[in-house]
Amino acid sequence: MPRVAVVAEFYPSVRDPVLGVWAHRQTLAAREAGAELHVLVLHRLVPPRASLAAGPGGARNALAALLREPRQQTRDGLNVTYVPYFSPPRERHYPAWGAWAAPSLALALRRLARTFPFQVVHAHNAVPAGDAVRRARLRTPLIVSVHGGDVLYTAMRGQAGADAVAHGLGAAALVLANSHGIAELSRAHGARETRVVHLGTDLPSAQRPAERERRERGAPSLVTVAHLVARKRHADVMRALAVLSPRHPTLRYSVIGDGPERIALEGLATRLGIADRVDFHGQLAPDQAVEQARRSTLFVMPSTEEAFGVAYVEAMAAGIPAIGCRGEPGPEEIAAAGDGFLLVPPGDIERLTQRIDELLSDPRRLREAGQRARDTVAANFTWERCGEQTLTAYEHVL
Repeated sequence: MPRVAVVAEFYPSVRDPVLGVWAHRQTLAAREAGAELHVLVLHRLVPPRASLAAGPGGARNALAALLREPRQQTRDGLNVTYVPYFSPPRERHYPAWGAWAAPSLALALRRLARTFPFQVVHAHNAVPAGDAVRRARLRTPLIVSVHGGDVLYTAMRGQAGADAVAHGLGAAALVLANSHGIAELSRAHGARETRVVHLGTDLPSAQRPAERERRERGAPSLVTVAHLVARKRHADVMRALAVLSPRHPTLRYSVIGDGPERIALEGLATRLGIADRVDFHGQLAPDQAVEQARRSTLFVMPSTEEAFGVAYVEAMAAGIPAIGCRGEPGPEEIAAAGDGFLLVPPGDIERLTQRIDELLSDPRRLREAGQRARDTVAANFTWERCGEQTLTAYEHVL
């Protein structure tokens, strides 16, 4: 049974139980497969920039929440330690955050080794986690998981970003990528050895015919589960909904998530005349978000810069067909694995509208697409499969 210290920047907390939930689920999956793990979270004690816009009170409240976060927690039976550190603003200094976090992390890792003699360190993302582990100068082998941000954003932030990613990836005995496209980019940015480990989802029990019929008889609905940022392309779905209104007058759109684009999206819904048919649910707990998505007819997220997309497979597992964007690493890989996942060109609202209409207008086609979606997930994208592959990676570096 390999003993593993997991290091992550993004991880669920008392303040935000959704942040980095994918890292937590992969850790749980690896534990179920046979590994023994302890998690160290890089806990930055600087209020987010958004809190500063609310004035001194907002910044104070955000800092107080950071300070109140318990340093030792247990999440689903996993021991989690939050390692505090300070660093300058993200906008200009993010590539250097590993250097700022390294002293505190090195101390935490050495303390952990006294009671939990770990054999492998698994860092989620090269920057800052992998770079901070590298700077801690341990003799323990390092695995770095790349979830997209390193190679799609940080490495593109000038030479400092490219260097930080290269150092973090180059220090790893093995780099785990969440898609083949991300693995290829990781090698281009300094990874020596890579393998693909897809994230996953739980597979619910097969839907009974009566339940399926009730869902089909109800008003059709679209859903997106994502942070409200421009690249997720919620606006494209709203414009498609407006075009589809005459043909599907009862069609609704559920938006699950929160973020800086919410006010703009609410305004767009009003201008398009569909405000009464768009439901902004805000950020929900992970289980609630999945449950809400699985009540819908179609999962639609034509986002760009999508490294994988756990939200797609979470919906597909319940027999909900999904629509994503062509040319993106994750969506292309999910679509290639099986059926039930449709791709549209980026920004092509006409094609997006057409694909939605084709499925909603043909109940038999919709039902068959849903079954194929579930089959695709069952064969390729379960947490059990992710856990087994993660455990194999640990054993490989040992």
